[in-house]
Amino acid sequence: MSEKHPVIAVTGSSGAGTSTVKRSFDYIFQREKIKPVVIEGDSFHRYDRKAMRTAMQAAEAEGDRYFSHFGPEANLFDRIEELFQTYGETGQGQKRYYLHSEEEAEFHNQRLGTSLGPGEFTPWEDIEPDTDLMFYEGLHGLAAHGDIDVGRHVDLGIGVVPIVNLEWIQKIFRDNEERGYSAEAIVDTILRRMPDYVNYITPQFSRTHINFQRVPTVDTSNPFIARDIPTPDESLVVIRFSDPKRFGVDFPYLLNMLHDSYMSRPNTLVVPGGKMVLAMEIILAPIIHDILARRG
Repeated sequence: MSEKHPVIAVTGSSGAGTSTVKRSFDYIFQREKIKPVVIEGDSFHRYDRKAMRTAMQAAEAEGDRYFSHFGPEANLFDRIEELFQTYGETGQGQKRYYLHSEEEAEFHNQRLGTSLGPGEFTPWEDIEPDTDLMFYEGLHGLAAHGDIDVGRHVDLGIGVVPIVNLEWIQKIFRDNEERGYSAEAIVDTILRRMPDYVNYITPQFSRTHINFQRVPTVDTSNPFIARDIPTPDESLVVIRFSDPKRFGVDFPYLLNMLHDSYMSRPNTLVVPGGKMVLAMEIILAPIIHDILARRG
């Protein structure tokens, strides 16, 4: 870990809602005039969209029906660790982008003078100089495999972990509405990813410093027939701190600021779902201030 060049990692599964945490960080960065280098986890997939289909078909032909984006074979864990370590030591490193849409492709093609399409990667490039911190958002911000341990280079690790039925509901709705996938295809993806989910996604949440877990207060017992996503007001958010003293968490202050919140354990705060974004900003802003102050 690095005091001079801190690394913040937000990690969560597909459909977990890490983008909500990213927006909270964006507000904090803008308000406090912090210059981050933003790293997208998808950019460290090993294969582009076309090559991934080919790799999945090859794996299935060999009897492996569980080859997925969640596991080490389909990702560059070593390059994530190398980037985190290099940035922590020097404030430098390389990144690239995975192009999700035509809009992203058009933006980066104009910037780089390339002719790439959705589902492809941009070339590796040096990160911008003189940044205040690194902010990673994706699947594997605290991943470990063999000798690789990404999390040991992270100064602040945050997990976004809705209970699994809610996570699946969010994924089903997102993949259907935004990507046009059928319900059957989405369920097949969930099943194929399950071994890697158990072995490489969930263990990260024992290494995080703070976890935000949304728990619905409505029936989600069969996520595959749900007609809508539970709203924030139909949820509670369980916020677990691995070491409250390390980050100076002021629970009396948080309980006072977040109406109807309560503590369920000495290191766990429960807040109404509608106050999740507010809770993130109130909790995270002073922690970021402290991390940056130590750069001094």
